[in-house]
Amino acid sequence: MEEEDHQKVSDLIKELVLRLLSRNPTSDSHALDPDSPDFRNSLRYAVRLLSSRMTPSIAPDAAAIAESIKRRLATQGKSSEALTFAELNSKFASKTGLGSVNNKWAVLYLLKIIADDRKAAKTQLDSSVLLPHLALNNAESGNRYRVSRTLGSKEEDWRNGVLLVSKDPENRREIAFREFVNLVKEENEVCEEVLVRDVLYACQGIDGRYVKFDKNADGFVLPDLVKVPRATRVVVQKLCELGWLFRKVKGYISESMDRFPAEDVGIVGQAFCAALQDELSEYYKLLAVLEAQSMNPIPLVSEKVCSENYLSLRRLSVWFAEPTVKMRLMAVLVDKCRVLRGGAMAGAIHLHAQHGDPLVHEFMRRLLQRVCSPLFEMVRSWVLEGELEDIFAEFFILGQPVKAESLWRDGYRLHAGMLPSFISQSLAQRILRTGKSINFLRVCCEDRGWADAATEAATAAGTTTRRGGLGYGETDALESLVDEAAKRIDKHLLDVMYKEYKFKEHCLAIKRYLLLGQGDFVQYLMDIVGPELSEPANTISTFKLAGLLETAIRSSNAQYDDSDILDRLRVKMMPHETGDRGWDVFSLEYDARVPLDTVFTESVMARYLRIFNFLWKFRRGEHALIGAWKTMKPNCITSHSFTKLQRAVKFQLLSTLRRCQVLWDDMNHFVTNLQYYIMFEVLEVSWSNFSSELEVAKDLDDLLAAHEKYLHSIVEKSLLGNGILFTLSRQEQITEASK
Repeated sequence: MEEEDHQKVSDLIKELVLRLLSRNPTSDSHALDPDSPDFRNSLRYAVRLLSSRMTPSIAPDAAAIAESIKRRLATQGKSSEALTFAELNSKFASKTGLGSVNNKWAVLYLLKIIADDRKAAKTQLDSSVLLPHLALNNAESGNRYRVSRTLGSKEEDWRNGVLLVSKDPENRREIAFREFVNLVKEENEVCEEVLVRDVLYACQGIDGRYVKFDKNADGFVLPDLVKVPRATRVVVQKLCELGWLFRKVKGYISESMDRFPAEDVGIVGQAFCAALQDELSEYYKLLAVLEAQSMNPIPLVSEKVCSENYLSLRRLSVWFAEPTVKMRLMAVLVDKCRVLRGGAMAGAIHLHAQHGDPLVHEFMRRLLQRVCSPLFEMVRSWVLEGELEDIFAEFFILGQPVKAESLWRDGYRLHAGMLPSFISQSLAQRILRTGKSINFLRVCCEDRGWADAATEAATAAGTTTRRGGLGYGETDALESLVDEAAKRIDKHLLDVMYKEYKFKEHCLAIKRYLLLGQGDFVQYLMDIVGPELSEPANTISTFKLAGLLETAIRSSNAQYDDSDILDRLRVKMMPHETGDRGWDVFSLEYDARVPLDTVFTESVMARYLRIFNFLWKFRRGEHALIGAWKTMKPNCITSHSFTKLQRAVKFQLLSTLRRCQVLWDDMNHFVTNLQYYIMFEVLEVSWSNFSSELEVAKDLDDLLAAHEKYLHSIVEKSLLGNGILFTLSRQEQITEASK
């Protein structure tokens, strides 16, 4: 039965060969004769293909093979044949059931290989030609391949049912391999296994047997006396670059850890060294694996490889590709950060993290998370507790000991050199103000209510930590933490200033007393201190003036003000010289205590004193005009009763009184209008604007800016600016010169 099946297969192969030859337009009718040499060669070629046990070197994929065949036909300009093939392949792939081909991929692959083989072999087919693109199966390797069944008894080249296929009859492959091995041994004084171990030693910063560190060349070198091929020498030199980089990084870590004093390195520098040491630990693990593989011998080209766990120089170059990239980055960072500390170091590392390579980006992100951890911990402590835990001056906020009244303006400032580039200037200002507000509440206001706001902010920060924490790359979380903490602390600070320390009431008191807005008080004060201030300044008693001030307060509506405000109002005698009168040196001052002296500083109160002196002199002029009117009015009335005087004398007296009246009217008109301008157009309008800005102020900086704007508006609109003073002084010089 088996003999009949084999005979049937043989007949089918012959029929297939006849059909293929009959469809070939280049073959003549003689080739279709079963006894012709062309037919026998074609039949022998077909039998060799079908009886081969050689396996392909690619993965089975019917769709990929079909697409490759179709693409080749299309590129050869055979579009119609490509469409025909696509249609036939679709029908072939969809055919299932009894009588269908199970391994459709093998059929397509066979057709493709035959086409490639026929295209490559431009001569007539011969039985000794080996098909390309086929690899021998390990189980069937050998010098000869056997077909165990007879395919036809009529074939002359079949001997006892055995088809002989010659692979390498003269064993030329073995001879070539032996010659190559001998050539390698002649050219190499040192075997590759030794060089691999030396390279591994060099990559740990250790001298090997042949590869050693040369200080003059500043690197690991293979001496010229060692006989190795040039290509091997180049490979060794490239691989030893990793060892040179390792020495640089390792040396920086050792130098930083041994450096004294510790502030030369800082906490951020120590974190950087720790991160580098962790990366080197991973590097050590890789070297341990490679050293284990280097103990296995490297097989020769002709030998059968039983294990892939060996290490050659070429394999070592593949293993070292990624570590070399990381080590180069670490070496660059070491050179850049050698003279940097704190935030400046973190910013410099951040600039190297802007890289498009995912490997580099991930490596730098992991490194920066370790380096920036101390900085973000400082930020957290500052914005939540107001604590500046900066032992080695690495933080971008600097603190210095100052008086309480100067704490807000001079106690803390930004250190631009330590500000990392990944923290914006606006965010840094908010961080600075938040911690400064906490310290202002603690030191100047002696308030502990901020702790409740800090607790809320700490709770929010704890939630943020559970969501991923503060760290490099978490800029949104950092801004959220700072914004929430700043909002709570600033609101609490303004509430303390407005409610507990009555900032608005004190501003109004300064307006009423120093800016002479309380009319009845000013008028009464001027009446009772007038005689005293007319005396020489060096004879006036400050205690007596203080008593007169108290009398003026109790005799006017000022007596209904808060006692804390009235206690702050005092008499001040300015420095004076011989010949000065009391009018020239008298002034009022307002005692702005902590924390109000943060707003009402010495320079601010000096500007208020300047305005007071101007308004006081102006009011003195008004008071003198009123006194002059009190003198002139009776004279004008009694002048009509001078009937006994001569006509000429009477006319001259009336003329003089008229001129005095006109002059007094002009002066009174000027003083009245100027007073209206100062009191309403300047003081009241500026106060209204100041009150509106206080309502929308969000923090103490806004409050300070609003007050500065208010005071500047009064000075400029009251003609007390620098330009006005210069003009007046020039006018005084001209007047004196004319006299």
